[in-house]
Amino acid sequence: MKKTLISAAVFALTSAALISAGYATAKTDNNKVYSVHDNVEFPPHSWRIVKHTFRVHIPQNNNALSQLIIDTPSSVAVSNDIDVLDNSGQKININISVNGRRILIYFPEKVISNTKLVIEFNKVRQPTVGSASVYSFWAKTVGNDTEIPVGTAQFSTF
Repeated sequence: MKKTLISAAVFALTSAALISAGYATAKTDNNKVYSVHDNVEFPPHSWRIVKHTFRVHIPQNNNALSQLIIDTPSSVAVSNDIDVLDNSGQKININISVNGRRILIYFPEKVISNTKLVIEFNKVRQPTVGSASVYSFWAKTVGNDTEIPVGTAQFSTF
């Protein structure tokens, strides 16, 4: 009886040691395909850091852009790490102001007209599940304080 219990205990400990050896193992055969098996994440994350990029076209026949206003969705947290680039990929000098969920981007030096802007929100905290994140864009032109609707952009969660 003792022999059976000792054998069972040794078998159980050996099995446990082999099972907990690693959560992820790479396939080692020579089939020329890379893969990872049995990956596990602890603890599961419900948020992730992403980059949201927008392209905004500023038409030729309008006044120069003085301000871009972006209403952010309540489902994300946007940091102040924001870049605005012109057609050639050069950074544009901007001033940023935040009023609740509204981000105001001011263009103090350069007259912005007849161009396409790339706005990059570099560190957006977004949930991995839930509804899509919808941003609304507004513009103000030089000499006019009226907010002109520009459009919306949507990012899905996955």
